[in-house]
Amino acid sequence: MLKITSKNLLDPNYPFAPKNFPFFYGWIILIVCTVGVIMSTPGQTIGVSAFTNYLLAATGLSRLQLSNAYFIGTLTSGLLLPYGGVLLDRFGARVTVVCASIFLGLTLCYLSFSDRLATIINNTFPIIPYSTIALVILVLGFICLRLSGQGILTMTSRTTLGKWFDRRRGFVSGISGVFIGFGFSIAPLTMSSSIDILGWRNTWLAMAAVVSIGMGLIGWFFYRDNPEECSLLMDGKKYTQTSFETKPASDNNLADFTRAEALRTIMFWVVTLVLSSQALIFTGITFHIVDIGAEAELSQMQAVSIFLPKAVISTVVGYLMGIAADRVPLKYLFMVMMLGQIIGVASITNFGEPLFRVLTIVGFGISGGCFGTLSAVPLPRFFGRAYLGSISGFQMMILVIASAIGPSFLAIFKDKLGSYQPGLYGCLILAILILIVTFFARNPRKH
Repeated sequence: MLKITSKNLLDPNYPFAPKNFPFFYGWIILIVCTVGVIMSTPGQTIGVSAFTNYLLAATGLSRLQLSNAYFIGTLTSGLLLPYGGVLLDRFGARVTVVCASIFLGLTLCYLSFSDRLATIINNTFPIIPYSTIALVILVLGFICLRLSGQGILTMTSRTTLGKWFDRRRGFVSGISGVFIGFGFSIAPLTMSSSIDILGWRNTWLAMAAVVSIGMGLIGWFFYRDNPEECSLLMDGKKYTQTSFETKPASDNNLADFTRAEALRTIMFWVVTLVLSSQALIFTGITFHIVDIGAEAELSQMQAVSIFLPKAVISTVVGYLMGIAADRVPLKYLFMVMMLGQIIGVASITNFGEPLFRVLTIVGFGISGGCFGTLSAVPLPRFFGRAYLGSISGFQMMILVIASAIGPSFLAIFKDKLGSYQPGLYGCLILAILILIVTFFARNPRKH
């Protein structure tokens, strides 16, 4: 009888051996990693946005104060993410995804009674203003929420998927992106419906149970860090005797880059800037979409209605991008993404006009469809897999910091100038500058 210990609980062949599957286990990895990213939705801005007005009402904070709390929490979590990448390299995907899922679930429980906790502390220490206490509590909650959800759970799932495929990496990333894009797009509607039925507190508690228990079990049961630990090879290739005797080669027969070496390449910064601009701009717009719509004299339903058709376009573009990533130099795909982003930002500055609302949907649909593939394919292709966790962790730090800046950046213009328009024009200039930078991208080489 097998004795259960912490060691064999984490054995790649327990409770089953992936190599015994009648098909390549990477297809299971594709499914569970896609589920992992979707399960991070409560920690993504699109998930938080459904609870924004309820937090404002419960805590009494202003929109600018809440935006600043979100900024500080997201910024801090971003600075901590490189350590998450190092932990991923050290302990592997299985341990990391289980810990991130449990951490995210506990954070959702904490946020569900954050206003009541602020009241308890204020009653105990009445000398401290309630608003200050509520602000600090939300900052701590956003740090944990963004670190566990948008950060570690997302990073681990995308990095793991990249380790299991090489020649088909673009294709599987495109397939994954289709479902992730659809999942993210219906999240606000799903959460709003749940809030109408259960209330905002119970909705967070329900999501906490699903993520911590459901995703935690999926992570332990199905996640495996890489095919080699399961006596498999990327893409389902067959082992030869030589394969067992030598270390598996990095992508494109190039040596693996360390994080320091990757950071010295132009391509790393091009990839990171392109993804970061999407994180900054779309996060900021998503966070304030209802208010941006109100400024354009649109109802809340009219403002949020852009997400569903955007999801349809993102789904189609994501699939095409996955196919193209295996055949076309990624530099040109970055340019397509930036052009879509430029169209979206330029159009939303005239959000009240029907034609420009359509162009907003098209532009952000294109850039959003590109994001899934271009956030998963480039790093393992250009820099190998040996230090992928630490490289991904550093990149995710920058992406999370960018997403932290977006809501506060737009909120400052609204607060000081009374309109989001100047902030949106600033985002447009940023997108144009990054498009220009992509022309100078060169594939890194380390033989």
